[in-house]
Amino acid sequence: MSTPDIFSYRPYWAQRFGTAPVLPMSRAEMDELGWDSCDVIIVTGDAYVDHPSFGMAIIGRLLEAQGFRVGIIAQPQWQDTSDFMALGQPNLFFGITSGNMDSMVNRYTADRKVRSDDAYTPNGIAGKRPDRSVLVYSHRCREAYPEVPIVLGGIEASLRRIAHYDYWSDKIRRSILLDAHADILLYGNAERALVALAHRLARREPIEQITDLRGTVFVRQQLPEDWTSIASSQLDQPGPLNPPVNPYAMSPSENSTVQSQNEKQKINLVPRSVLNKEKTYIELPSFDQVRSDPIWYAHASRLLHLESNPHNARVLTQAHGKQWLWVNPPPWPLTTPEMDRLYELPYTRQPHPFYQGQSIPAYEMIRFSITIMRGCFGGCSFCSITEHEGRIIQNRSEDSIVQEIETIRDQVPGFTGIISDLGGPTANMYRLHCKSREIEAHCRRLSCVYPSICKNLNTDHAPLIRLYRRARALPGIKKVLVASGLRYDLAVESPDYVKELVTHHVGGYLKIAPEHTESAPLSKMMKPGMAAYDRFKILFDQYSKAAGKEQYLIPYFIAAHPGTSDEDMLNLALWLKRNQFRADQVQAFLPSPMALATTMYHTGYNPLQAVRRNSERVHTAKGLRARRLHKAFLRYHDPENWPLLREALKKMGRADLIGSGKHHLIPAYQPPSKTEPKTPIIPAQKTRLFKTQHTHAIPIKRKRTR
Repeated sequence: MSTPDIFSYRPYWAQRFGTAPVLPMSRAEMDELGWDSCDVIIVTGDAYVDHPSFGMAIIGRLLEAQGFRVGIIAQPQWQDTSDFMALGQPNLFFGITSGNMDSMVNRYTADRKVRSDDAYTPNGIAGKRPDRSVLVYSHRCREAYPEVPIVLGGIEASLRRIAHYDYWSDKIRRSILLDAHADILLYGNAERALVALAHRLARREPIEQITDLRGTVFVRQQLPEDWTSIASSQLDQPGPLNPPVNPYAMSPSENSTVQSQNEKQKINLVPRSVLNKEKTYIELPSFDQVRSDPIWYAHASRLLHLESNPHNARVLTQAHGKQWLWVNPPPWPLTTPEMDRLYELPYTRQPHPFYQGQSIPAYEMIRFSITIMRGCFGGCSFCSITEHEGRIIQNRSEDSIVQEIETIRDQVPGFTGIISDLGGPTANMYRLHCKSREIEAHCRRLSCVYPSICKNLNTDHAPLIRLYRRARALPGIKKVLVASGLRYDLAVESPDYVKELVTHHVGGYLKIAPEHTESAPLSKMMKPGMAAYDRFKILFDQYSKAAGKEQYLIPYFIAAHPGTSDEDMLNLALWLKRNQFRADQVQAFLPSPMALATTMYHTGYNPLQAVRRNSERVHTAKGLRARRLHKAFLRYHDPENWPLLREALKKMGRADLIGSGKHHLIPAYQPPSKTEPKTPIIPAQKTRLFKTQHTHAIPIKRKRTR
């Protein structure tokens, strides 16, 4: 891998203006800084918080470190162009993002109901951003300044980079790049591509000629003639094959007769020696194909995920009418020195002064938290973290993390000595990696831990244990909590880590995510069975008792995930009752764009395996009543759900579970009251990426007896 350090570029001339106390949101602030214009303007759907947990702050401060003058337009009124012209015309480009969350997930529940609040808006007020914010913001910027390049980024754009199923409209939509009429899209962790793009635009290179940056998507009017094309059907052919193709193997002897949609065609695969990966692209099924035939959609989804390792991924193309979407391979992960410098930029770690006197809920939740790593190799089919941040873990150094703790201690108002989270997308993947760089470079596994932990994965938690011990030993630090999600199947590989965690870093409750108890849905989620949970619980209880602490596990579960039957949900409910859990804040599976589980939801096929027309079909509970029933099983203790559950149990032939005995799930009687006292809610730590389809399971506390 030969790529320049993101901090190695010669700074832009505007560096002479120095570092801004906070990136400007108004002309008056620009005047105070001595700026006549901005080089880059970031338009975001979130309130501007100058904290490294907020995307606009990281991107803005990074571009500032390159010497560019960066302005922020946060949560603009989108009905006209007035707010989009408030800072004037940017010299280089507009950067458009919906914010830390997808705007549709931010506004709508899994049942498509409008949410009553928005954690990324002052005072939690809902409705301060439009649906499909990236599209709306991009259109307004184009209206305001037609000649200024528009660059899309962030979670909403990243997960819509190719033709995708849209849950809210229940249809296949084009790549967001085309609908936004933007010039280029940066997907995943975009710092590397963004810095290179900004410097090339500063050198007056036309944006339409910048086609070689990894992690970018753009539109071509025709495909280059000096490249080699591989039809995706040569790699993973939908439909019955005889003989079957070995996916991704290319040798001179591999010739196959392939059944296409309408006819049989002889395909001669190109010998490996002739192919040049750097000049080869894979042609995905077109937008029209994936829109009209679910099998082609499932096929395209599978290929996209198989081509996600930056070491071996190839260019992907997809026809949208007469235009071609061109998706360059994923970006190279940031190195530890790059990560350190990125998180050590001069953030104020506070909201912009414009919001003085207002509370931003998401900021209140994370202001004393620290990101120690990025990425996730779990590959859970329903989650967007792996799709967006990649499978290769990007780590910060111990020294950099400790320095940030000291900065919080010494500079952030209101700090009481408690670090609320020392984690990331997955708390205990810090410094875990493949043992062999050669194996990693060739690997196309969708997960490093499913169906079992890969033998080539280093699961040593010693670096994380050292970090925990050093962090809590700092003067003025009373407690360091771990609130990010935890992979317990990895944790049990290191009992010393579980002991360290449970003894010192749990604040009474620890969140983990079994997601389900039954093998059928777990196999579609790519999650381990309950045996790993049971092993972890034994260690958790053992070390909690040894530490003299009363602590509880908070398991997360998903209702109505693809592959889940009514019987599966019943068995989960029985497990909850046996273990004396009462679920709160129940939500059903939310089909986020491009997730493999969303492909199952839309097509009924399983893209975790080679997709064939005679492949296993995946059942999904759809419709309000079916999804409501699955949620009701998770809240079996709620009297409002008992009528629905009684009816369902009778239809399932399980009326034996209706009664007042200990072995019964629900009673036969119905109380007059429509509601019961609510179980105390344990607030969930919100991550930068959306993952909202979980359920908290609150343990029933028993009084201690002396």
